Amino acid sequence: MDAGNTLEQMQQLSARIDKLLELVRRLADENRSLRQSQEQLSTERAQLLSKNEMARSRVEAMINRLKSLESNA
Repeated sequence: MDAGNTLEQMQQLSARIDKLLELVRRLADENRSLRQSQEQLSTERAQLLSKNEMARSRVEAMINRLKSLESNA
């Protein structure tokens, strides 16, 4: 194996490593972004579930009041 061939192989290997490092950085950024989005969506879901439960309670209370008024009439 001559020195020129070895140098070329090293340069190719270095280029592949650089590409892989860039890919790892990009995937890490994407992963971080997806985790933030997931956390935000989980928070929004919890808030919506809470609002839904409050609305359900209010509707049930109104129904009970209407039934009570109907019974008294």
